[in-house]
Amino acid sequence: MVSVDLTEIAKNFELVNLTEDISLEGIKIFTPEVSRPALQLAGFYDYFLSERLQVIGLVEHTYLSKLTPEFRQNTLQKLFSHKMPCVVLTRDLEPHPEMLFYAKESNIPILRSSETTSEFVGELFKYLKVELAPSTTMHGVLVDIYGEGVLIMGESGIGKSETALELVKRGHRLVADDAVEIKRVSHTTLVGSCPELIRYFIEVRGIGIINVKQMFGVQSVKDTMGIDLIVKFELWEKGKVYDRVGLSEEYMDILGCKVVCHTIPVRPGRQLAMICESAAVNCRQKKMGYNAAQALTDAIMKNSVQKK
Repeated sequence: MVSVDLTEIAKNFELVNLTEDISLEGIKIFTPEVSRPALQLAGFYDYFLSERLQVIGLVEHTYLSKLTPEFRQNTLQKLFSHKMPCVVLTRDLEPHPEMLFYAKESNIPILRSSETTSEFVGELFKYLKVELAPSTTMHGVLVDIYGEGVLIMGESGIGKSETALELVKRGHRLVADDAVEIKRVSHTTLVGSCPELIRYFIEVRGIGIINVKQMFGVQSVKDTMGIDLIVKFELWEKGKVYDRVGLSEEYMDILGCKVVCHTIPVRPGRQLAMICESAAVNCRQKKMGYNAAQALTDAIMKNSVQKK
């Protein structure tokens, strides 16, 4: 299962470990959901998902402060009897002595953040959603073209990297070459990135490996990009019928998300970089409500009616 180390979370969110005797090493988070144990402090533990990261904010802390010492002790003892990855106090709140006692007894670390509860929970959820998202690796090239993430696919040697290099030269940005790591961060959103080892590198047959960032500058690369469109290169096959109008769209399923896919026949003389640019702009126009193919069809139908 995909997981995130608690040490990474503490580092990214600048969390302070209030239980220094308890190491954060080896503690893993498996779910992006975050819980605030409010009803649990009142004694209701039905459907308590203890595997989630638990956050105690000002409301929960104030409630505990107003309890009698004996009742607070019993409440926290019951809370820490459940195996939780950790407890995070927000707003720089001070933990109650009973909380520290039962945390150490149960070997559950208590961390502290200076952020407000809502801000911390929101940012943490977004971070975990990306880190724990379903993922896959696909062979292709991902380029940011006019703000649209275009995934160029096709057989090895068909010209994907050369097209990407031409696009970078035209002012667009390279995200990944050869291997594209894709994560499904929501039911409709895919985000692509490049493996750390080959980031910013691109292979051009006949030349070899070049570093796009060093050659064209930092403005020519990007670390992550949403995938809005797939352009699939294939060798021109004589007699095969290719879409010339664009009224109907083909899709490719990636991790349960359907992405618009255009099949582009490749043969000498075709300007593949310009075709990719046109596909990206056309995709952007459709998002903004304009479909050129549909507009032309409507105009032809209207003209036919008028002639009759």
